[in-house]
Amino acid sequence: MSRPLHRGVSGGGRFPPNSHDIWDDDSQMKDKLEKEDVDRKSPNADQTYLSIRQPFRFLLTDNSSSKHGLLENGFVSDPFSPGVLRNRHKRALLLLRLSLVVIVILALTGSFWWTISITTSSRGQVYRGYRSLQQQLVSDLVDVGKLSLGSTKLKDLEYCSPESENYVPCFNVSENLALGISTGDEYDRHCGPSSRQSCLVLPPVNYKIPLRWPWGRDLIWVANINITAQEVRSSGSLTKRMMMYDEDQISFRSASPGYDDMEDYAHQIAEMVGLRNESNFIQSGVRTILDIGCGYGNLGAHLFSYELLTMCIANYEASGSQVQLTLERGLPAMISSFTSKQLPYPSLSFDMIHCAGCGIDWDQKDGILLVEVDRVLRPGGYFVWTSQLTSSQQYLRKKENQKEWNFVHGFAKNLCWDMLSQQVDTVVWKKTSKKNCYSTRKSGSGPSLCNRGRDVESPYYRPLQGCIAGTQSRRWIPIAERTKWPARTRLNSNELAIHGLNSDDFVEDTLNWNSAVRDYWSLLSPLIFSDHPKRPGDEDPSPPFNMVRNVLDMNAHFGGFNAALLEAKKSVWVMNVIPTTGNNHLPLILDRGFVGVLHDWCEAFPTYPRTYDLVHGDGLLSLEFGEKRRCEMLDVFIEMDRILRPEGWVILRDTATLIESARTLTTLLKWDARVVEVENNSDERLLICQKAFVKRQAM
Repeated sequence: MSRPLHRGVSGGGRFPPNSHDIWDDDSQMKDKLEKEDVDRKSPNADQTYLSIRQPFRFLLTDNSSSKHGLLENGFVSDPFSPGVLRNRHKRALLLLRLSLVVIVILALTGSFWWTISITTSSRGQVYRGYRSLQQQLVSDLVDVGKLSLGSTKLKDLEYCSPESENYVPCFNVSENLALGISTGDEYDRHCGPSSRQSCLVLPPVNYKIPLRWPWGRDLIWVANINITAQEVRSSGSLTKRMMMYDEDQISFRSASPGYDDMEDYAHQIAEMVGLRNESNFIQSGVRTILDIGCGYGNLGAHLFSYELLTMCIANYEASGSQVQLTLERGLPAMISSFTSKQLPYPSLSFDMIHCAGCGIDWDQKDGILLVEVDRVLRPGGYFVWTSQLTSSQQYLRKKENQKEWNFVHGFAKNLCWDMLSQQVDTVVWKKTSKKNCYSTRKSGSGPSLCNRGRDVESPYYRPLQGCIAGTQSRRWIPIAERTKWPARTRLNSNELAIHGLNSDDFVEDTLNWNSAVRDYWSLLSPLIFSDHPKRPGDEDPSPPFNMVRNVLDMNAHFGGFNAALLEAKKSVWVMNVIPTTGNNHLPLILDRGFVGVLHDWCEAFPTYPRTYDLVHGDGLLSLEFGEKRRCEMLDVFIEMDRILRPEGWVILRDTATLIESARTLTTLLKWDARVVEVENNSDERLLICQKAFVKRQAM
């Protein structure tokens, strides 16, 4: 019968009651040489259990003074015993110690075989028996983890002050200004030891669990975000018309008058591109869109119903943040400043880049910001710019506006962009699909092409480059010639060859993740944390299909987890993160029609607290804390807690040793945690956690 799940980390390990301690009191030690048989049968022999804090106590003798003097080696001095007898006694004691060590090892080994034997064989990557945690295995492995920690005791984590409710490490504008960083660079990331947190961020006093998708897209709780009514009223005209601010909620419901404005705007862009309406974007090759200064994600919310994936990026904002509100709605977003650093995306990543009142002066810094737009835009992709500056009536009245418009218009031409259309405040350019366009330009008329040393496919916050990148990439494929969505997720053999993969490996990865996601969804059922000993049956309710929306994959590999979730018809979007310490498969992930980013997990992730429902990591612990450890595991787990919404989930898969070390940390984070066996793989475990909803008391 399956065992019930148990909360918390197992307590101190102890031997069976019939196991005698091989050490007696010092007085018994002295008599043992003369009365060996009597002592062996003595009913008063000490049967002390081993303490979890002193697991090797039986290997060390107490060398404190007693009335029977001890030698330096810890044995009782006996001037009346012959040397041979004394040496023989030493060997006997040593043999007893070694025997006890062997018993411990055999007990651990037997525990492993016991856990393996109770599972049923099926496919290698299918998770079975997820209701029956192996209590003995957990206890043994926790003991091993405690041995490695020695006498060190981890301190409980305190809760952060209320001022940290919306704090994002690495983004401290006031501190940057005090250091003399300005001209827009104060919004950049500046990570250092001082930016790390060692406390747990609590939600605001009146925080409420967000509504499930799709209702949460159109209705959010004001208490969950840091925004005021004045900030709502002062937001952009289109955004303002789409929002209805109430006492405790903000509504974006389709019944509002502003909904038609966004539909008309998206329809206008489609027509300017040469399409009938926005439903034809997919067939034209457009799938992923980068929205700069997204205005609370209105465009992405509308286009999502057409299977278009829009990533919002905006500067860090202490209050009224576009990124925080967009994520609260269940839409892709991340903090990223478009000022002095390259974006953490590969070259040739997005099919369309959109800027509507994004507040960027494109004529500044000799047009280098437009060069960065060109870098992440795919061949044949579109740049959409909506601004009053482009209105003929507006720029004719102000010379400075006319000067900026003339610069952008001329610079776009030197980038080999074709201006397709201009209507009212909106202009659409199309990036060239032909590399020979750059060689036909007049000498010195535009940015030069990057050489191989500067054309880095996946930069990580490098300084902006003034040269055109991506032309030497094998991924230079016009969007019209790419596989259309949703077939793009599978990629054909030629596309896989570009990334150094073969079809068999890719198919195997897909099958494994499809199997894993089916079992993940069962693990996430609320029944997993009940104390009911039975396995779930047909009469038990299944988890809702929309129980999670925002998913963060901390080690995304090929993006297989993302693909499997979509294959299973889950209403989610996934932020696929490729650690800077691992193999860079981010270009592959973006070519599959997903969104993702490079990131160093020893630094804080560029997002606000409480923005993800599910955090997933397959092999992350081995990658970051295996042979080379650059930071502490606890620091990464504190960051995960900051990112995770209350009642959110964590799924980690890794080696048994690392998973047990991680489970110990979950106690400090006050997470409810379970270790689950991975069938047919005795060295791997699955850690399933849920973050508690701890409410801050009103002052």
